[in-house]
Amino acid sequence: MLIGELAERAGVSTRTLRFYEQQGLITARRAPNGYRQYDESDLRLVAQIRSLLAAGFTLEDTRPFVDCLRSGHATGDACPEPVAVYRRKLAEIDAEIATLVRRRADVAAQLARACPGCTVPQEATDDHRDQRDLRRAGPERPGPRPGRLLGRLVPAVQDDRADP
Repeated sequence: MLIGELAERAGVSTRTLRFYEQQGLITARRAPNGYRQYDESDLRLVAQIRSLLAAGFTLEDTRPFVDCLRSGHATGDACPEPVAVYRRKLAEIDAEIATLVRRRADVAAQLARACPGCTVPQEATDDHRDQRDLRRAGPERPGPRPGRLLGRLVPAVQDDRADP
């Protein structure tokens, strides 16, 4: 398929595909007329890259996943290197959560000093104060509770995924 068709099928621009090619993440074959040609495996690579970028990974983080797919594995995370990237990313996210929890506590303390009678609503309290994995095996968690998003009440959603 030509670059325009791959771009359309993958939901990206042709410029994005050229950038991925420049970064060595995808490789175009050249037709005799010089046009870039791609196949279904390139569509899988682009889909994997886009999925990881959407989850907060950097473009460089995607490289081990792409290499794993290129080596013939059914998924981009079937190799040890992508698993290491997942672990590193989880550690980064945990550190960000810890930082946000500290910031929140600081702001709550400032609010308490500025407005002694003010309280932080229960819905807005920290659910991650234990500083451990957010999803862990152990005793049954309480059922879902409503929360707030951008100041609006959001209905509770049942999490039916199995704990790792």
